[in-house]
Amino acid sequence: MSDNAVWAVVPAAGIGSRMQADRPKQYLDLDGQTVLEHTLERLASHPEIVGIVIATAEHDRWWQHINLPTGCPVHQVIGGDQRADSVLKALQHLATLTSDEPWVLVHDAARPCLRHQDIDLMLAALSAHAVGGILGIPVNDTVKRVSADQLIEQTVCRQGLWRASTPQMFRLHTLSQALQDAKQQQLAVTDEASAIEFAGMHPMMVEGHADNIKITLPKDLALASLFLKQQREEN
Repeated sequence: MSDNAVWAVVPAAGIGSRMQADRPKQYLDLDGQTVLEHTLERLASHPEIVGIVIATAEHDRWWQHINLPTGCPVHQVIGGDQRADSVLKALQHLATLTSDEPWVLVHDAARPCLRHQDIDLMLAALSAHAVGGILGIPVNDTVKRVSADQLIEQTVCRQGLWRASTPQMFRLHTLSQALQDAKQQQLAVTDEASAIEFAGMHPMMVEGHADNIKITLPKDLALASLFLKQQREEN
């Protein structure tokens, strides 16, 4: 193991209430496998990723039934109430597995269409970067700010605006400390980059593919199935 090693962390303790399903969205069926199985396979099959730490809910009754990928160790920990808590617990466990300062790719459990090409882009752009960075997509649509009663108040300039995605890639102890500090200050951390930004650092944005969607609503499953089929045909 070395500081150049790359680990993946997958926060998977959420319940995905907007799916209105009988189980968390990461355990829904997608082309014969669970969403989470697709996600773990995408990470485990990348040659640079040496291991995965996944944070699941305390009373998760589905985790034990999924098929784990082979050839890449998968470590499971109990997550927390919020995403940031789950990521922090996974990082704390990872710190017991290595004494080095590896890169960590934090990836949403419900993003099963991640391309190896996008991981390659991140590693190429960030491996020598002082802070790290995240995968994202430039905002191309016109953006409106609206009031509570849905009235348009302002057209927002989209220049320089990006949609944040995952993976988000930072050094193990740097990210762990940033998350701990944000928690102590009761700051709202919606992604790992937020914690890094609160710490005064400036992550880099790496442009990825738009098909790296997050399963949030029922219609997203059909879209993800289409994207997976297209990716298979490309290969």
